Amino acid sequence: MSSVMSNLDLGQLAANQPAAAKTAVDTTPKRTAKPADKKGWWWGTGRRKRAVARVRIKPQDGGTITVCRTDGQTKTIEEYFTELRDRVDAVAAIKAAGLEGKLTVVVQIHGGGTMGQAQAMRMGLARALIEMDPAHHPAMREAGYLTRDAREVERKKYGQAGARRRFQFSKR
Repeated sequence: MSSVMSNLDLGQLAANQPAAAKTAVDTTPKRTAKPADKKGWWWGTGRRKRAVARVRIKPQDGGTITVCRTDGQTKTIEEYFTELRDRVDAVAAIKAAGLEGKLTVVVQIHGGGTMGQAQAMRMGLARALIEMDPAHHPAMREAGYLTRDAREVERKKYGQAGARRRFQFSKR
């Protein structure tokens, strides 16, 4: 058998293969930008713990970031997130895309605490940016802004003081 294989010319073996096997073609579908809605907005929804953020973005120079609460109040991001940590977290997706000051952002947030709301807003912004321009997808994926953090609070069990904490044992 080895004498048969040695007699074959490897160039002829490659020439006899079908054309599809010769060239490696990338068959993954390319992402295309989705059209904006009738008023020119792109949408994204982000979630973290019990917080839900519905984000709308529109490209405009000197854009602002407005947060709408469930009670109808609207605030700027500086007024809404008093902690610097939460403000930085909320707009991290815009910084990763390099679009600071170029987008008008309107966010509706409810549920959860401030840190969960900031991270929900970050995820919603990342999703909306990808809807607007799919070229941002690798940067958002690399930074981890598209992955839903599934950690939730563990429920309290009956007969215990908390989720895992037991009542104090009394010997007498």
